[in-house]
Amino acid sequence: MKLKVNNVDYDLDVEAEMPLLWVLRDELDIKGPKYGCGIAQCGACTVHIDGQAVRSCSYPVGAVQGAVTTIEGLGTPDALHAVQEAWIEHQVAQCGYCQPGQIMAAAALLAQQVAPSDDDIDNAISNLCRCATYPRIRAAIKTAAAKLQGAA
Repeated sequence: MKLKVNNVDYDLDVEAEMPLLWVLRDELDIKGPKYGCGIAQCGACTVHIDGQAVRSCSYPVGAVQGAVTTIEGLGTPDALHAVQEAWIEHQVAQCGYCQPGQIMAAAALLAQQVAPSDDDIDNAISNLCRCATYPRIRAAIKTAAAKLQGAA
């Protein structure tokens, strides 16, 4: 099976039913996506497939049609993505465990909506954060949106 992750092509010898998360973490040693619940509810495992946010813990690798991007591939080698910069600026992370998934969900939202409202953010970002940094997450998303609008 062939899989493109973070602009690198891989040839894999795995079962098509294997969750994408396990392929990323165990086969490719990409540790950004985290295991949280295993039933696609918490969002710690969120990655992009062709820009769409996907919960990788319950997504079979055989169903992947397109390029996969993890938190490791979100920015460029020379610069962080605007969402990553805003996360740092607003000091969103506390324990940090859910943050890769939160950032990936936020980046997917901003790719679809350049100026999301609070309701848009609440509806799109269903990832769970045990540290309850939701106000900082919302502020960071709005800051990233402004940065992305300024770059356009």
